[in-house]
Amino acid sequence: MNPSSTIIASSGVFQIEYLIEALEKDFDGLISVSKALKKIYGARSILTKNTITKYFNHPESLPFIARYRDEIIAYIIGIPLEALAQEPWARTEQNFGKNNTIYTYAFVIKEEFRKNGYAKMLKKVFLSKAEKITHINYVTGHVAKGISVNFTGNIKIINHVENWQGTGKSFEYYRRILD
Repeated sequence: MNPSSTIIASSGVFQIEYLIEALEKDFDGLISVSKALKKIYGARSILTKNTITKYFNHPESLPFIARYRDEIIAYIIGIPLEALAQEPWARTEQNFGKNNTIYTYAFVIKEEFRKNGYAKMLKKVFLSKAEKITHINYVTGHVAKGISVNFTGNIKIINHVENWQGTGKSFEYYRRILD
């Protein structure tokens, strides 16, 4: 039997896994984490079985999850920019076609697990593994306006988007140069 994930980092009751394939047993945990987005972005932001399959099991995606006492408490999903060729904004990105950029689809942590270092560890592991797996130089993503000022590293705001994906929220598109 093939494992559905590989443990990348572990410390006591906390672990980070590379999710090779999201299985039915993972769905409830992933959906539960995504509910943290509802009050900010509305019910459309909550994962479903279909969106889990689409984003976590895409052949080019790099999904990582964090567990605390075996409960999924966070996830981050990246995908090479070129895999987003159907998105007009992706095709106009200066690094499109260079195979050097990974786009961060989502980075979500349950509210009760924030501000204790778990998210920071998950992001660090994600960046390290993404760089090794895909040999990238940049990480990009869309985040709510003002969020990227909290990021560490060499961050540049590339673009501002009003009403991102119909959320009514202003977002910024950032690029981070990896060291």
